[in-house]
Amino acid sequence: MLEDSASRIEERVMPKPKSSGTKARTDTAEPKYRAPALEKGLDVLELLAAEKSPMTLSAISERLGRSAGELFRMLQVLEYKHFIKQMPGGAGYALTNKLFALGMTQAPVRSLLDVAMPVMRRLSMTIDQSCHLAVISEDQIVVVARVERPGDLGFSVRVGYRRDITQAASGLVLFAFQSDETRRVWLKNCGLRGAAADEFVARADAVKTRGHHQEPSHFVQGIVDLSAPIVRGESAVAALTCPFVQSVPLTVPRERAITHIREAASQISHELALGDYY
Repeated sequence: MLEDSASRIEERVMPKPKSSGTKARTDTAEPKYRAPALEKGLDVLELLAAEKSPMTLSAISERLGRSAGELFRMLQVLEYKHFIKQMPGGAGYALTNKLFALGMTQAPVRSLLDVAMPVMRRLSMTIDQSCHLAVISEDQIVVVARVERPGDLGFSVRVGYRRDITQAASGLVLFAFQSDETRRVWLKNCGLRGAAADEFVARADAVKTRGHHQEPSHFVQGIVDLSAPIVRGESAVAALTCPFVQSVPLTVPRERAITHIREAASQISHELALGDYY
């Protein structure tokens, strides 16, 4: 059980969010019912999801403003249920892929993958490159599917990979094909404001005009990310991206690959609309 006698004694009402510039929850209304032990567990999961590296018990305790004794049993249960794991060398706790796997079983994501995967396999065979599919997850993109490049050599992005919207080609494409109101919400979630926000919006507007995006990878030298939107209605629900490798010999030049990627994204968009999957 998540609740134990020790945690019941130590439970307290959580303070209301301060009206500062810090990022706060959007559900500001007080819940009708409280489940303090469950709230603690969810707080731990949300914290680990937001961090780029593992966190020790003491670090989690400090960030959440709770005692180590209060959180120790909670971490043990989350680890037992395989939602988190201890990293080697005492580095701390990190999320497993269990939450991601649960989310992948939901009908909208499942339907998107059912439509996209056959098209992605054909695309990969045609351009002789890997490709992947990314969707939005709060202020990040998350890769939900990939197809490896045919043959022995290639570069691909693992399923479950996350990156801030503002730091990924997929993120820029997803942002470009959103309503003004959705864009404002995403910028707020990302903490982007002022000149940085204006510059990002300008880049997104250029992507929307072109209908696709290409840029050298910020993280791997020699890779050029090619990305196009998968659109449902008026907005992008996913981004189809190819980390293009300039191999020797080159089966399909980059400019032709962009055309194939746009056609594949358009086909997926059409089939989603035709089947009314969303």
